[in-house]
Amino acid sequence: MVQRMSRMMLKTLRDDPADAETASHKLLVRAGYVRRSAAGIWTWLPLGKKVLENVSRVVREEMDAIGGQEVLLPALLPKEPYETSGRWEEYGELLFRLKDRKGGEYLLGPTHEEIFTQVVKDQCSSYKDLPVILYQIQTKYRDEARPRSGVLRGREFQMKDSYSFDTDDEGLSESYRLHREAYTRIFERLGFDYRIVSAVSGAMGGSASEEFLAPAAAGEDTFVDCPACDYAANTEAVTTVVAPVAPVEHLPVEELDTPDTPTIETLAAHLDVPASATLKNLLVKVDGVITAVGVPGDREVDLGKLGEHLAPAVVELVTADDFAGRPELVRGYVGPQGLAGEAFEYIADPRVASGTSWVTGANKEGKHARNVVCGRDFEVDRYLDVVVVEPGDPCPKCGTGLEIGRAIEIGHIFQLGRKYADAFELDVLGREGKPVRVTMGSYGIGVSRAVAALAEQTADDQGLCWPREVAPADVHVVAAGKARQTEMALEVAEKLQALGVRVLVDDRAGVSPGVKFTDAELIGVPTILVVGRRAAEGVVELKDRRTGEREQLPLDDALARLGR
Repeated sequence: MVQRMSRMMLKTLRDDPADAETASHKLLVRAGYVRRSAAGIWTWLPLGKKVLENVSRVVREEMDAIGGQEVLLPALLPKEPYETSGRWEEYGELLFRLKDRKGGEYLLGPTHEEIFTQVVKDQCSSYKDLPVILYQIQTKYRDEARPRSGVLRGREFQMKDSYSFDTDDEGLSESYRLHREAYTRIFERLGFDYRIVSAVSGAMGGSASEEFLAPAAAGEDTFVDCPACDYAANTEAVTTVVAPVAPVEHLPVEELDTPDTPTIETLAAHLDVPASATLKNLLVKVDGVITAVGVPGDREVDLGKLGEHLAPAVVELVTADDFAGRPELVRGYVGPQGLAGEAFEYIADPRVASGTSWVTGANKEGKHARNVVCGRDFEVDRYLDVVVVEPGDPCPKCGTGLEIGRAIEIGHIFQLGRKYADAFELDVLGREGKPVRVTMGSYGIGVSRAVAALAEQTADDQGLCWPREVAPADVHVVAAGKARQTEMALEVAEKLQALGVRVLVDDRAGVSPGVKFTDAELIGVPTILVVGRRAAEGVVELKDRRTGEREQLPLDDALARLGR
């Protein structure tokens, strides 16, 4: 069926929505693809639903190609499985929680590891039933504190999540490989410019973890890319390269009077030393327990990175109230000497290596200490990469200065291992006749997010510019003229339809050619075919939406080209 704009529920807008900040938010609303229902909740209008379904189709085809079996789990879920896994509490305020009329507690599913695990426990009893890959394309719910950027960060969104179940780690590695290759094919077919980067597992648990990122200015993720080798990683997963510390004879600790120097900047200026020579000690609470994080004074602690490393623990900054009753903690003058491992656990960046010497707080009001040596005057309980990565930091693989970019996460794959299998005691009978604990993988693609990410990457000043695989039509036929041109445009559209071409035809009466051309650019179908003044001569115009190239040619030649 030819899509006729005269009969379609489609209203384009000339002006950007007042609350829109990103290109995808502005253009998807202006071009009539989505409509805001509430904060972070969107209605997909006819054109938008077609694009969404095209993305889903590509995902399904590639998941089926690796042996995935599609299921559909409920969005309304009981509390108990999430209590078993611990995520009823871990997710905190991100969960939409509700009660039924009998007082039973439920949630709207943010992700479905628990339920998939229960399904396999119920359906699979022997190693002969495995391996198995199950997937769904399902609506997910997360109560985002600040939903923004249109469908990029909503409270309700569509996601493909799949899970692999194997009897051993070798099988998990194979399932992971299959998904990684499938994701590569999916994102290439969808027309993405993307990067595969190392990531941290965070609250998901597990070992191997990689993200598929679409570079875009509107992205909320930052990643590093090495210009000299193939290293790429989410900034939260970057590992620090530390040169060996040469053994030297260190001077004794010296206490210094440093009044009114509670910050690194004031301290460095007072002592006339570089900030890199100072040791910054940030106090945080990890599940309510005060912990210190040590980093060089010229670097900042990446709280998101710290949170990912310590997940599922909750990380919060200390407040003034946390110093009450703790005389050993002197605000602005905290040092690890004498306190690390006793008054608090001491986490440090790898740059705070054994044998390094620092200027740091003396744990006394208005005083700092010089020549405080790691390994001599204090010990580090745990080393974690926790600083904000900066351009030019050395590549962990080859040492070249790293480049930093912004991107949108469009996919994430994990080797979960046995976290959820242990929680639900997911065992099958093994080859030796004994129970074997199943190992799992988890693999997600943001389906609705992919639509917005493609819009961010491909749009231009005129509007959307869809790759053909996901566009709502292959050809946008524009009737530019009077009634006769409209009749001819419909005839052309029917001929294209008969050739297997998906067609959107602008047959609206009383709409000027200028408005139709503007709308065609805004809607973003890959090819625009204009039926204008020369149509009576059998000549039409083809325009490539991406390149802007125009060509006038006989209608039969245009049909032959587009029908290939």
